[in-house]
Amino acid sequence: MSECAASASNVNANEKMASLLKEAENLKAKLEEERQKLNDVNLSNIAERLEQIAFVNIKPRKVLKGHQAKVLCTDWSPDKRHIISSSQDGRLIIWDAFTTNKEHAVTMPTTWIMACAYAPSGNYVACGGLDNKVTVYPITSDEEMAAKKRTVGTHTSYMSCCIYPNSDQQILTGSGDSTCALWDVESGQLLQSFHGHSGDVMAIDLAPNETGNTFVSGSCDRMAFIWDMRSGHVVQSFEGHQSDVNSVKFHPCGDAIATGSDDSSCRLYDMRADREVAVFAKESIIFGVNSVDFSVSGRLLFAGYNDYTVNLWDTLKSERVCLLYGHENKVSCVQVSPDGTALSTGSWDYTIRVWA
Repeated sequence: MSECAASASNVNANEKMASLLKEAENLKAKLEEERQKLNDVNLSNIAERLEQIAFVNIKPRKVLKGHQAKVLCTDWSPDKRHIISSSQDGRLIIWDAFTTNKEHAVTMPTTWIMACAYAPSGNYVACGGLDNKVTVYPITSDEEMAAKKRTVGTHTSYMSCCIYPNSDQQILTGSGDSTCALWDVESGQLLQSFHGHSGDVMAIDLAPNETGNTFVSGSCDRMAFIWDMRSGHVVQSFEGHQSDVNSVKFHPCGDAIATGSDDSSCRLYDMRADREVAVFAKESIIFGVNSVDFSVSGRLLFAGYNDYTVNLWDTLKSERVCLLYGHENKVSCVQVSPDGTALSTGSWDYTIRVWA
């Protein structure tokens, strides 16, 4: 008798689950329907009346040589002059971008330093990689830097990206363990963890507004998530890419994000419209995108590709403006300087190039 009752309750539970799943699908369809009603006009159609971007005169100005292996990450100092780079060779180098001199070089106890970032004050740098840790160094003499380093946090897989959210006191990290985490630098305490991705987190970026309570993450699950730093919850999610999302960047206005993916495309998502508004791709481009960044105005999108080039896209017209040639291996990172006057590109050819 009890077996009959159990099987009947199982059948009921299965039926209930099936009806709930159906209801969820119906609600999703309704949401998509409402979304499409708001989608009254294309960005490229509106941009038709804008003038074409005239010839962009960007040239290679400096080549920074010193790494013995692939350059994996770079970051501009808030002083707009110095660049930090991290490499597969396990070295962290601070460069003067004007003179190309190396001002500091620190050898880490591990190779593959996948991420590095300047603190807002410019007095500290954070880095990490296959050691699963985020380590902070004060910028003093090389001996002191190595002696005074501090391990702030540890993930359960490699650390792919890090960024300081508006103060030297906290660090936000993304990891191959599918999570992001906010750490207190002084105590090393985990302040907030961000669970939601189902693949390695490859990139993060902070919203440009002063309060800085939201950030975006891109992952190997092909998704880009907008997070609330205070609650730890996803507030928006964007899909559309056919492969890993390697790079994410907030538009300077703070209302849109750009993504770069292994599917050879970059995409622009508008947070107010809650949808993709532009795709930057050409049939002739068959190589993945490793890194994206906006010009200060947001009109240009710079993208570094596996075919050794940097493509410049008009974000409004979704057209390619020009190509930058010079690297001899895949371009792993691109970043516009804080004042918008220069572009740095790091590559697997062991060099960093500065364009202006």
